[in-house]
Amino acid sequence: MMQSLFNPLFKDRGQPGGRVAPFVIILFVVTALASASNLLLPESSALHVSTYSITLLGKYLSYAMLALAVDVIWGYCGILSLGHGAFFALGGYGMGMYLMRQIGDRGVYGHPELPDFMVFLDWQELPWFWLGMDQFWFAMLITLLVPGVLAYIFGWLAFRSRVTGVYLSIMTQALTYALMLAFFRNEMGFGGNNGLTDFKDLLGFDLQADSTRIGLFITTAVLLALTFITSSWIMKSRLGKVVVAIRDGEARARFLGYRTDTYKVWLFVYSAVIAAIAGALYVPQVGIINPGEFSPINSIEIVIWVAVGGRGTLIGAIIGALLVNYAKTRFTAIMPDGWLFALGALFVLVTLYLPKGLVGVYDQFKQRVISSNQPSKQHASNTNHQPEEVQP
Repeated sequence: MMQSLFNPLFKDRGQPGGRVAPFVIILFVVTALASASNLLLPESSALHVSTYSITLLGKYLSYAMLALAVDVIWGYCGILSLGHGAFFALGGYGMGMYLMRQIGDRGVYGHPELPDFMVFLDWQELPWFWLGMDQFWFAMLITLLVPGVLAYIFGWLAFRSRVTGVYLSIMTQALTYALMLAFFRNEMGFGGNNGLTDFKDLLGFDLQADSTRIGLFITTAVLLALTFITSSWIMKSRLGKVVVAIRDGEARARFLGYRTDTYKVWLFVYSAVIAAIAGALYVPQVGIINPGEFSPINSIEIVIWVAVGGRGTLIGAIIGALLVNYAKTRFTAIMPDGWLFALGALFVLVTLYLPKGLVGVYDQFKQRVISSNQPSKQHASNTNHQPEEVQP
């Protein structure tokens, strides 16, 4: 029963979509072991995983989901977006607004309704766009709806005008830069330069408790697995084949009768929603969201994650995000000012020597091993089946 259920996931393991089941199994096993090590083992144990490490892993998984969103639109549709950090930050602000409304009168100024930064700025009443954000379901709906609508409007205007290539990349970067400048302003009502922070609880659970951190970590892992499975299914479906055809020859696909702009718009919206979910998961684990998340540099980093892992593979985007961010954590501890130079050098090296990323290198190595084994197997087969010599 279980084998027949998972058979579709194990098919074509050599293809980009065929790595779904192994990755999901490994992800769940690592998540379960890390969570159990944190909750069940004492801190003196060598196998104990600290709460800080759990939070760090949860942040990495959020980044992996963000990289997956970029790979969906760049790797499979050929749209290089340098503005997905904007959708990530908008999702984070949606979650941050909900968390700020949960503080209530426990803030520094003790106001039952207004967040501390509004009291400090002498706001007299809650802005209309903050209304209803104290309800989790409504806040999550807005968290997904705002980035989705923004992506739809931007995509509809850009793709119907047939803006492509570097011009589209510049437009996406301009979008996130404009949002960053807007959110820095105090009168926008989102905390200005300081952003939103000092969160207390989520759905009644203390955000500082180890169990809550574990719950957020597990939730992030589950949603990463779901988005990975869904994206893989989409790319292996007829829709995915049309998207790849648009990437490889949009004019030819349009000549065959496909509304290429429609496909691109909805794929862009899907990608933006994934990025927003990643942002919403990121904020309660990190504990802050500010306009710096809109920085164009962040969006460029996401592209580097995907390039390192291997674009157009889905799994490569996840691996790239995990490896690069782990390297960033280690490198910034040793040489904080040198990380951007190291990141730039990494991107140049990958572009020159690993154009298909780490997953591409693995696939090439695997193909060479298979090719080298085939002649020997064929020779052995011919030797074993030679006809017997007929005696006169």
